[in-house]
Amino acid sequence: MRILVVGATGTIGAAVVDALRGRGHEVVSAGHSAGDHRVDLSDAASIDELYAAVGPLEAVVCTAGVARFGALEELDDEAFVASLANKLMGQVNLVRRGLATVARGGSFTLTSGTLSQRPTPGTAAVAMTGAAVESFARAAAIDLEGRWRVNTVSPGWVAESRMKMGLDPMPGIWAAELAEYYVRSVTGEESGATLEAEEPLES
Repeated sequence: MRILVVGATGTIGAAVVDALRGRGHEVVSAGHSAGDHRVDLSDAASIDELYAAVGPLEAVVCTAGVARFGALEELDDEAFVASLANKLMGQVNLVRRGLATVARGGSFTLTSGTLSQRPTPGTAAVAMTGAAVESFARAAAIDLEGRWRVNTVSPGWVAESRMKMGLDPMPGIWAAELAEYYVRSVTGEESGATLEAEEPLES
């Protein structure tokens, strides 16, 4: 398959690229500041330009998307607007604007996060946008049934990210193990699913 991975140079994205290429897929990478192509998820025109530059695809994976952390009383309007524009609408528009580029029978895999279901202090904007991504994917899958598949991967703590923060890698999931959930979404038959990715997939 020819697959576009948005956020391909991040910790998760790089592992997803490796996992897909390791199975013989052709991967086109995109990111905000690195990759084969550049894209600003908060700008719909930038997403259109990305698809025009990339050409025909059979799947899209997004491991990118930024939402603001902070206590509710500290988050201003701009923090919520920016979170919605990037983490939520960026991924929504990857699907909406990708329908003309991704072949019938293809798929879109988005990313939320476990904070959408189990928030912690200072995560109001992050939890809100993640939950909205999951709800969008479930509803979009109904509208696109039989033509395209849409799923969400919901990562827990990524071990490498914990280590960068000076924490023990566990409890966490290594990026290479997390990437298997994205592979499952791309190569499987599920649609409208949220894949909770906190532990390695059972073999």
